[in-house]
Amino acid sequence: MQTILGSGGAIGVELAKALKEYTNEIRLVSRKPKKVNPDDELFPADLLNKEELREAVSGSSIVYVTVGFPYSVKVWKENWPTFISNVISACKEYKAKLVFFDNIYMYDPDYLDGMTEETPNRPTSKKGMIRKEVADKIMKEVESRSLSALIARSADFYGPDIQNTSMLTEMVFKPLSEGKKANWLSSIKYKHSFTYTPDAAKATALLGNTDTAYNQIWHLPTAKNPLTGKELIEAIAKEMGVKAKIQLAPKFLVRIMGLFIPIMKELPEMMYQYDRNYVFNSDKFEKAFNFKPTPYLEGLKAIIITDYQK
Repeated sequence: MQTILGSGGAIGVELAKALKEYTNEIRLVSRKPKKVNPDDELFPADLLNKEELREAVSGSSIVYVTVGFPYSVKVWKENWPTFISNVISACKEYKAKLVFFDNIYMYDPDYLDGMTEETPNRPTSKKGMIRKEVADKIMKEVESRSLSALIARSADFYGPDIQNTSMLTEMVFKPLSEGKKANWLSSIKYKHSFTYTPDAAKATALLGNTDTAYNQIWHLPTAKNPLTGKELIEAIAKEMGVKAKIQLAPKFLVRIMGLFIPIMKELPEMMYQYDRNYVFNSDKFEKAFNFKPTPYLEGLKAIIITDYQK
């Protein structure tokens, strides 16, 4: 049995599709799980309840964590450390391998232009510190040889059928499709990598089902030569057949908006990712598995066809 904790999100759904290449025994776990494949096993559970989580992991050979808690420092601080400790405990009890889908928040902001698996872990944001704590808990167990696990890291992600969790969808695709201005943070002149969700899911499934991939960190396949914010917006507008109108949100404006819009209150500490080049390197994975990431223009076209030409 291969189990996905947090099965309803953008990555969880794509991962369930990708796992069909390796197994017909897929368990989807969330509060209200929905089938992705006809023979998926649905397991409703509160993942913050230790006993329900333990039951969800029971009988699993591989456990994938694709959980996305609400984007709030307060919520993350309350939930992430306890949740991952409970996941580790359950995986150790049932001798399940752990695959943790991660982001790059723990990386030193001064090393974002060419991020690799060796990039220094020195977060300056509160969210980054929490993510580092979670990753450290996992790797500590790996180093003590009490758990077989791997961390699969993604850049900001984009892809078809994503609701509310992709910056590119919410700030660019949706506004342009409605005849409004695209939004961008800080500056449109810097390069910004995005990982295509179908690629990320295929790669995560492949890693999970490769024994030699465990006990290390992997960057998921992400296209080289990322576009700048301006180039991305212009490319999307061109494919949509609309004008590339852009509205910039500098930090001071985001702080003001945060007084009225809760989610905006969470953004200022992460805006360093948009005031410099944010370039994600996945050479390790690409070379190990002879995998070519989806080119940006191809990914952008697929999103427009799937989500905006219905």
